[in-house]
Amino acid sequence: MADPRAVTGEKTDARQHHDPQVRGFASDNYAGAHPEILAALALANGGHQVAYGEDDYTAHLQRVIRSHFGQSAEAFPVFNGTGANVVALQAVTDRWGAVIAADTAHIHVDECGAPERVGGLKLLTVPTEDGKLTPELIDREAYGWDDEHRAMPQVVSLAQSTELGTVYTPDEIRAICEHAHERGMLVHLDGARIANAAATLDVPMRAFTNAVGVDILSYGGTKNGAVFGEAVVVVNPDAVRAMKHLRKLSMQLASKMRFVSVQLEALLAKDLWLRNARHANTMAQRLADGVRKIDGVEILYPVQSNAVFARLPHDVSERLQKRYRFYFWDEQAGDVRWMCSFDTTEGDVDGFLEALREEMGR
Repeated sequence: MADPRAVTGEKTDARQHHDPQVRGFASDNYAGAHPEILAALALANGGHQVAYGEDDYTAHLQRVIRSHFGQSAEAFPVFNGTGANVVALQAVTDRWGAVIAADTAHIHVDECGAPERVGGLKLLTVPTEDGKLTPELIDREAYGWDDEHRAMPQVVSLAQSTELGTVYTPDEIRAICEHAHERGMLVHLDGARIANAAATLDVPMRAFTNAVGVDILSYGGTKNGAVFGEAVVVVNPDAVRAMKHLRKLSMQLASKMRFVSVQLEALLAKDLWLRNARHANTMAQRLADGVRKIDGVEILYPVQSNAVFARLPHDVSERLQKRYRFYFWDEQAGDVRWMCSFDTTEGDVDGFLEALREEMGR
């Protein structure tokens, strides 16, 4: 990346405040930015560009997005994943509308009520075994459209990959889309880790989005190597209205949007998105393979992306957390979540497994 002093002619007092050797398995958000992303940001930094999305980088991003999600697709870059989800869901619901989602969905458990408080939406959640919705599960809440006493189900929201690290097949999403559309509902896909799902399935992202009937999606860049930045991708333009106004109203309109767009372009124009996701998934599989050899540790869900969910003694987790950062998923049950990222190394995984074996043996 270009030295900022070469641009301004000034000295900088910035210094490193962290130990770059410290590694963890808490979240793929803990990772830094991929070097190719930093290089792209430096490339976009020269001169002046029109603000609020009328820049050359955002214009070029539209062509890149259409290569992945079809010729009718349009991207609306935003700051973060919660913003992407709230804006996308607002765009496909009325004020009296409701969204059907899994009870483990990020929009339900990890967005501080933003869909309800900021978006004015009602979430209708259903329990699942593996984080994945089915037509049958959707029907538990898909009723009462003419009942003025009940929020109207208008959207089905699914995550790919899910909050439990599982992945829908294209046929499973097609069945959900057909089921929802038959009932007059639209389909939103939370794609915070969409790249990891595509890497697992070994198919292009279009295979489980525009090709099977998804109407709108949130595209995630941050967890896949960006500094910040996501996008609402409108796949079905007939399903949405006033996207630009909703983005601004929701405080998700970046003035210097070129710096969001160029990161997404760097990920998507070639194969960086896929390389990063494949690596993170491979490290998760390496971790899971090692965990399965340790007595007393149970893997809870199929490892299909970059997440490993496990159950082990609570005191072991507490001691292990002093050596590697990670989160409890259900502290009472002893369930934990271990995440791998684009920069997780084999050495990171092997060191963590050795620490786990040591703590289990104490």
